[in-house]
Amino acid sequence: MTVGEALAASGVESREARLLLAHATGFSAAAVVAFPERELSAEAAARFAAFAERRRGGEPVAYIVGEKEFYGLLLAVNPAVLIPRPETELLVDLALERQFSAAVDLGAGCGAIALALKHERPDARVVAVEASAAALEVARRNALRLGLRVEWRHGRWCEPLAGERYDVIVANPPYVSEGDAHLAALAYEPRHALVAGSDGLDAIRALVAQAPEHLTAGGWLLLEHGEGQEAAARRLLEQAGLEEVQTWPDLAGIPRATGGQR
Repeated sequence: MTVGEALAASGVESREARLLLAHATGFSAAAVVAFPERELSAEAAARFAAFAERRRGGEPVAYIVGEKEFYGLLLAVNPAVLIPRPETELLVDLALERQFSAAVDLGAGCGAIALALKHERPDARVVAVEASAAALEVARRNALRLGLRVEWRHGRWCEPLAGERYDVIVANPPYVSEGDAHLAALAYEPRHALVAGSDGLDAIRALVAQAPEHLTAGGWLLLEHGEGQEAAARRLLEQAGLEEVQTWPDLAGIPRATGGQR
């Protein structure tokens, strides 16, 4: 079987099929495109067929290949962690627009935000908090592989931060509502990292209740949220006494992050 024949028979969207084939064979992505006549070994063809079957069953490509790029960093991922999304890079951009010597990422997952901040601001102290021990292990391994020194804390939201203050607090908390129609397409990802009560705001409420006391004077709390949640997020930040409260859109124009300053 050739590269071209395997791709045509895969039943997978072409871009994803090329990525899966590259991982199954060790070929570069460019080689997969450039040499469709190249013969596959029986082992590589079988490995690709297994990958394609998993993808047709709905498993995300990132879990099949075990990695996902975020802010220019290649991160290991598995079903213990949420797959990093491009829109979450907005939180990193917003944090980097602010001066900080100490930042904390709450609900770190695979470590995407914390590692991106440390990579861009190597002299800053970066702390990351994660409630899932399995996710924290993925994050630690990513940091070790990338050579980035982040302080990892096991716990829920601000619980492991007693007596500490930060210039920037960032969080991409769960914000999907129970029963949301989109959950069916997210079945392979950890539910605890997605769902936050009947209106999707339970985690944001908990964060806003805890985080302000851990901000330095002039420090910023920056939160990701879902479409249609921006007004509620702003209201919660204002009720918590934060100032300069505002919302920023992602590249698709969807209101995606809201923040406020102490």
